[in-house]
Amino acid sequence: MSSKKYLIIVLGGLILISVLGTGFFWGGYKYGLSKLPSSESVTSVANKNVGQVSGVDFSLFWDTWKDVQEKYVGRKNLDAQKMVYGAISGMVNSLGDPYSVFLEPQKAKKFMEDVQGSFDGIGAEIGLRNGFITVVKPLAGSPAVRAGLKSGDKILKIDGKDATTLSLDEAISMIRGPKGTIVTLTVLSLTDTKPKEIKITRDTISVPILTYEITKDNFLKASLTEFSEDAGTKFNQMVRQLSGKEVKGMILDLRSNPGGYLEVSQDIASYFIPEGQTIVVEDFGNGQANKTYRSFGYKTFENMPMVVLVDEGSASASEILAGALRDNRGISLVGKKTFGKGSVQELNDLPGGSKLKVTIARWLTPKGYSIAENGLEPDIKVELTEEDVTAGKDPQMDRAIEVLKQAANVSK
Repeated sequence: MSSKKYLIIVLGGLILISVLGTGFFWGGYKYGLSKLPSSESVTSVANKNVGQVSGVDFSLFWDTWKDVQEKYVGRKNLDAQKMVYGAISGMVNSLGDPYSVFLEPQKAKKFMEDVQGSFDGIGAEIGLRNGFITVVKPLAGSPAVRAGLKSGDKILKIDGKDATTLSLDEAISMIRGPKGTIVTLTVLSLTDTKPKEIKITRDTISVPILTYEITKDNFLKASLTEFSEDAGTKFNQMVRQLSGKEVKGMILDLRSNPGGYLEVSQDIASYFIPEGQTIVVEDFGNGQANKTYRSFGYKTFENMPMVVLVDEGSASASEILAGALRDNRGISLVGKKTFGKGSVQELNDLPGGSKLKVTIARWLTPKGYSIAENGLEPDIKVELTEEDVTAGKDPQMDRAIEVLKQAANVSK
């Protein structure tokens, strides 16, 4: 039996230096290999008729397999497992859904490291901007910060290879590596006229899932970077540590939060929304009944004045939480339009360590708004430029504080 967890993670946009990657799947079949000098052949197939679709002739696949093994000029070096992964990957890709993915064992392992919040690398968020691999944000205390990497730096070369010829995933794969190894980046900073080389020693990166502080106005500023397995626990720990402290309002920062587990989003939403109220509705389509996720009603922040910060990197679980807070409590969203990732993936464990992540539903906010492709428009739009970041300014946070002061009736 496969175990299942609901994932709502975006695979596009800004990606941490911990490649999620795409993968492949082989399930329901068993193949045996005869030791032939020139080719390998499938000798048996288990569960051949399980799940067969009426009118689909699989003989085409087996005929092609046989021809490749018998006639391909490089048949002595064929990797049967790789061929299987490739074939099944093609099947999944034919769905035209970027969020349905097969992960072979190695890539499945990397994927789980990502959603669990730790990986080996340099600790920086990167993106593709105007054709250049660009540092969006180095993580606090990371090797990237210690080496002097800054937001806005363009990565021109990775270990001597021209980075402009690489896809984002390829660049991530090259930058990431085992703890203790060194990667050399040739970067051009916003304030420099000539590129420079930066050597960075990779380390195990623990992503700071939740950071928070209380301002002089007794406002809680909490930044949630992902909805990983540990996020709910971290949030609960924060709540306990705040016990007895005066908090007049809260800014929940969901910027650049790509998502995570649906159940974690529901859990965190329950601190803000009264018991029984709708958090999100899953629309399975095909006439299947919708499923409604409701608040558990933890009551901690139910009546607290709030503002939520969002941007184009806020996706899926972030959009669920932001949409639920706005629909249920009228809480203002400040920043930029969110990513618009409105589907739910089910994560299935498969034999041999592979995993299948498949889209099973699309989701709606409590008021029935579909996020898919549309995203959430902020109530108050505020830009954050690279110049702002370089100068250490955050006009989005500044505006959020102003809005919160009005909501909490705090004088400036």
